[in-house]
Amino acid sequence: MASGGYGKAVKGPRWEIARGTKGYPAALECLDDPPETLYVVGDPDALQEGLAVVGARKATPYGRAAARLLAGCAARRGIAIVSGGARGCDAAAHEAALEQGGRTVAFLGGGCDKVYPACNAGLFDRIAASGGAVVSEHPWEFPPKPYTFRARNRLIAGLSRATLVVEAGVGSGTFSTADEALRANRDVLAVPGSIFSETSRGANMLIGQGAMPVVDEESFVEMLDRMFPDTEAACTSFGAAPSKGVVAGQGVLPLPGPRETRLAAALAADPLRLEQMAAAFIGGDEALFDGMSDLMACVGRLEAIGVIERYPDGRFGAVK
Repeated sequence: MASGGYGKAVKGPRWEIARGTKGYPAALECLDDPPETLYVVGDPDALQEGLAVVGARKATPYGRAAARLLAGCAARRGIAIVSGGARGCDAAAHEAALEQGGRTVAFLGGGCDKVYPACNAGLFDRIAASGGAVVSEHPWEFPPKPYTFRARNRLIAGLSRATLVVEAGVGSGTFSTADEALRANRDVLAVPGSIFSETSRGANMLIGQGAMPVVDEESFVEMLDRMFPDTEAACTSFGAAPSKGVVAGQGVLPLPGPRETRLAAALAADPLRLEQMAAAFIGGDEALFDGMSDLMACVGRLEAIGVIERYPDGRFGAVK
């Protein structure tokens, strides 16, 4: 990992908390290999048992939206959000907690003066300044290594009463956090996704292996009530979009007609390339479009009103 990828040192009050001293989280003592010292920037009181929210770094809009929604819901109930500060789902979870005025804890793979990823340096500063904490088991100047990121996952799981996987492909590093949660006798939750989505296969597999599926607002709130009985607050309803609209980001946008509504819903569930859309929606008994030009015009309208976007890999899907 090149040194050029490091961000600036995290700003805020600094603490070195040795194992066995005041302020060391009791939850981490349950680990097979608890860290001897925690290097903390921010408020050490934030190191309380919370909810781990983790997922893919190369997250889809679906994964980022799920992370924001569920982390925000938990944060409003006074539950600390614990994650790894990575791009994608981790960053979305931290951001959601901050937006709701909640506490969030980010465990880094390297020291707090060797921040990675550099693009999240500003996020780490805001976490430390907002009553949360940025934490490492490594000294301040320790450079992050590939193996240290997997090792820190045990700390994310250990400080949390449960780990929520919002999006993960098969073989994803997110799996190690779920494994660590099970090893520490913690609950594992997962958000199901499309069976056609590579980025949801891992989360779907976890559900098949016994993870608790988060399928709607009611089930998630019930899980939080059981795991955190000392907290209570209303969560924003997932809510179904009206028949004449589609959820894009966090708002509901009106659509020009039923064809646009159906196409937008299909792309929200499973992003597709143009040729895949053509195979699915041109020709046949349930054809939506007369030809490629008709389909492309509809795609253009959905892009213009901000409902869908083209991803770097060429697929079209919901705007994050």
